[in-house]
Amino acid sequence: MKRYTENEIKKLADILKKDGVISVPTDTVYGICARINSIKAYNNLISAKHRPLNKPFPIMCADEEQIKSIAIVDKKIEKIIHTFMPGPITLILLKKPELPEYVNNGGKTIAVRMASSKTLEELIRETESPIFMTSANQSGEEVCASLDEIEKTCPTLDGMLEGNVSFGKGSTIVDCTSEPIEILRQGPITIEQIVKVLKH
Repeated sequence: MKRYTENEIKKLADILKKDGVISVPTDTVYGICARINSIKAYNNLISAKHRPLNKPFPIMCADEEQIKSIAIVDKKIEKIIHTFMPGPITLILLKKPELPEYVNNGGKTIAVRMASSKTLEELIRETESPIFMTSANQSGEEVCASLDEIEKTCPTLDGMLEGNVSFGKGSTIVDCTSEPIEILRQGPITIEQIVKVLKH
């Protein structure tokens, strides 16, 4: 399987634009991704990961503008974005009604992250679409810890971006659609930190 360096982002973006699926290092784990604006890319990602259809993929955006293009963002959510993103945080937001149904199986919400590195940000901008980002493993199995493992576990990928991962905790998952907001998974960012920001 072909491996690409950070200097070959345009080549990887071309793979994504052609509905391909690639692996990339993120700030927490190795991920595999595909663009969100193509149902073919979505189906290719599902088959690479053998993921159940009722489990939507998180979406990674390049910046706040891209988040606002797919999700409903109010002042409270803006504060959280400005303070903690990019960073190890995933926001559950109400999706924009015009987003295609396949993106989250017809549900009302989507899970959104912001690119955790300049390289990923550049990849998303070059692809001209937010990307589905999921951990590099077969659904329900341990996350792969190296490119060799990814190659064995997900042999149908169309390419891999080389790079290191700091195997930290998974991101904090915050449900911004509940009142008050709720932490669904504790990660590096705590509910106390979020509440403090919202009080100001």
